[in-house]
Amino acid sequence: MGDVASLLAIDRTTLTAALKPLERRGLVTVTMDPADRRSRLLALTPKGMNLLSRAVPVWNRTHREIEGLLPDGDPNRLRNNLRALSSAGSKNGKPT
Repeated sequence: MGDVASLLAIDRTTLTAALKPLERRGLVTVTMDPADRRSRLLALTPKGMNLLSRAVPVWNRTHREIEGLLPDGDPNRLRNNLRALSSAGSKNGKPT
């Protein structure tokens, strides 16, 4: 869960809360890690994988549309600038 929280740039408590409705819908499972009972393992269920496979094309299309609205047409520049702002905030002791 720590790796997923880090990837999403959220804390573990927020991730845990966000996963509960997905678990109730049968999209993900959260199980205890047999190697470390304090850790949890996340997995997509077949139902979750099916929904994800349908959502990815929508996500890609939406991001292409948004990126087309950028004045310089360079989404990587925007991403790099946002990373720099996030990094600067965390170096100054401010939440990211």
